[in-house]
This record gives sequence, C-alpha cells and structure tokens, in this order.
Amino acid sequence: MYLSSSRSADHHRPAASAARRVSANVLALGLVSLLTDISSEMVSSVLPLYYTSVLGLTMLQTGFLDGLFNGASVFLRLVGAHLADRFQARKLVAAAGYGLSALCKLALPAAGASLPGLSTVLAVDRSGKGLRTAPRDALISLSSTPETQGRAFGVHRMMDTAGAFCGPLVAFALLSAVATAYDAVFVASFCVAAVGVVMLLLFVRDQREPLSRARPALRAGLDLLRDRAFRRTCLCVVLLETATISDAFVYLTLQRQDDLAARWFPLLALGTAAPYLLLSLPLGALADRFGPWRLYLGGHLCFLALLVLLATSWSGPGVLAVALLLHGTFYAATDAPLMAHTARLLPGPARTSGFAVLQSLQALAMFASSLLFGVLYRLTGPRTTLELFGAALLLCLPATALVLRKAPAA
Repeated sequence: MYLSSSRSADHHRPAASAARRVSANVLALGLVSLLTDISSEMVSSVLPLYYTSVLGLTMLQTGFLDGLFNGASVFLRLVGAHLADRFQARKLVAAAGYGLSALCKLALPAAGASLPGLSTVLAVDRSGKGLRTAPRDALISLSSTPETQGRAFGVHRMMDTAGAFCGPLVAFALLSAVATAYDAVFVASFCVAAVGVVMLLLFVRDQREPLSRARPALRAGLDLLRDRAFRRTCLCVVLLETATISDAFVYLTLQRQDDLAARWFPLLALGTAAPYLLLSLPLGALADRFGPWRLYLGGHLCFLALLVLLATSWSGPGVLAVALLLHGTFYAATDAPLMAHTARLLPGPARTSGFAVLQSLQALAMFASSLLFGVLYRLTGPRTTLELFGAALLLCLPATALVLRKAPAA
C-alpha cells in the first residue's frame, strides 16, 4: 500500500512530498542502509590513508586492495540472487549479506598489516555486500509502481547517503580524539552495522510472488543477457565504470595535492556525501520524467570534469570544494537512475538475478579500473594516469550513447 496513490499532480508538487509517494518498505530499507552506510563509510573513509600511511603500502598494492574492495562482491552476487529469486527469500539473503559484512569489521584489526589477511577480510566483507545489494534493490523495485521507480531509488539513496554523510564524521571524531584510533573506528563500525541488521529483521517485509512450477534456474540471470536492451546496458556500464576511478584514488589525489593532515582525510568523503544527499531525490524524480539513462550519462560528464580538474594539479579550498561537488553530483546522477533504468528492463520473477548480473559486471569493471590505475600510477605518475583515464572516459561517453540509441526508451 502506498502512502499516497495520486499521480495526477506529480509534476506540480514540491520535491519534499516525493518521499510520501513511496512505500513504507522502501523507507524501512532506507533506514537499514542509512545505518549500514554509517558503518561502512566509517571504515572506507579511512582505509586509503590506513593503507598508505599506517601500513606503508605502495600505490600498486593499494590499487589491488581497492580493486578487491570494489570487485570481490562478484563472488556471491549471482548465487545469492538466484537463491533470493528461486525461494522468494530476498529479505533472508539480504540479511545474511548485511550480517557477514558487519562481522568483518571486527576482523580488520585482527588482520593487522598482513596483506593476505587484509585481502581475505576485504573479500569476505565485499562478498557480504554482493549478497545483499541485488535482493535489496529488488525489494525496492517490487515495492514500487513502474511510474515511481526513479523516485523510490532516489529516496532510498538519499537515506543511504545520509549514512555516508554521518560515517566520516564519526571516524573524524574518533581520529581527532586519538590519532591512531583505527581499531576504535573498526569496532564502532561493527556496533552500528549490527543495529542495522536488527532493523532489517524487524521492519522490512519480504516481497513475494506466486511461485511458478518452473522456478528460476541458476543461469536465469545470465540468460537475461539475451535481451538486447539489457545486454547493451551492461556493455555500456562496463565501459563507463572501467574509465572512472575509485573514491580511494580521488581522495588520495586531493589529499596529496592539498597536503591535508591525516585527521582531515575522512572529511573528504563527507564532501562527496553532502551533494549526493541533497541531489539524490530531485535527480531520481528527474529520471522518472526525462529518462534515467540521460541522467546516468550526464553524471559521467561530471566525472569527466572531475578528472580534468584533478589532472591540472590545482590546489586550494575552492578547487577542493568544486572537486567534491562534482564527485557527489556524479553519484547522485548515476546510482539511482541506473537502477531505475535496469528495473524497467527486467521481469519481476528474475529481477534480483538481473540486478546481480549488472552489478557483478559493474564490480568487475571497478576492480579492473583500480588495478589499472595502480599500475599506470607506478609506470607513468599521477598526472599522466589521470589524463589517460579522462581520455578513455571522453571516448566511452559518445560510444555508449550510440550503443543505446536504438534501445527501447527507459
């Protein structure tokens, strides 16, 4: 049941009323994601500096770990999505993923400076993310009408990003109190994540459909690639994700250009989260009105501008503010619109599996991007590496627009 079912005045009501036109289930999932993102951003906002300054890792090693952090979720993503669709157990699979990631926060201090140990913990943590993301997004989609997909994902991402906004603040407070309090950050992160798991179990309702005699097979998600529109979308996403760089390298570049003290480093993620938080809902509504793919491509234009700015090596508060604004706008214009675009291409019974296929390819592209960045950084230096990624993205944008020109409108 929707909190408001009237659609006749969608374009005349203020954006603040948009949240009332999504289901209570979407809001509950948003609350879970808010808590989980507080937890995960407490950790991810300090990890790049933890690698390079505390553990003394090189940029190549950092690139490997960052790629693993972004790409390891692919290992359990397809299997989890298959189980969620086959047994109509999206909530249960999502809860398992959230719980697994929460436990890994406690394992980070135990791993210490061991590269194999860190790699294992990060792989398991991201596998938990892989388990939960597709079932969660399927629950959001199945809890929404076709006309409100962009708005529903926008509301969820707004709440999710509110957590991303708070997480670096908590990490900053802990590091300000005790400069080497990385273990305290990891333990506090676990406590917040555990509360999120409890909220999921108590307040989120599963979305079930009548089970057909022919239940989805494990390869059902991959079979969706036979659909031309979905296959083209996956191809475009892989191209664009490979041509972008991860948050870790954006923040490390900004930190070195501005010579920021270590305790200020977590606030860089805060600078990204602020515009992301403010723009998620209005851009999600614009995706419903003008088409989510247009927003998605526009977001990558923001990232192209960010790469150009980083490559200039300019520094100063104004440059830092513009860079973080572009970074946050990129996420607001690409995250929810991409899920809304994909939801319109996928059948309900296999929607979790379809999301998992797309997100798995996305994760592999992010892994390749981080590893490539680390290699190029070592061989050519920071400026040339940024210029090469900018040139690649500049070529990929018109190519992806051309690929999808004949695809069905979303």
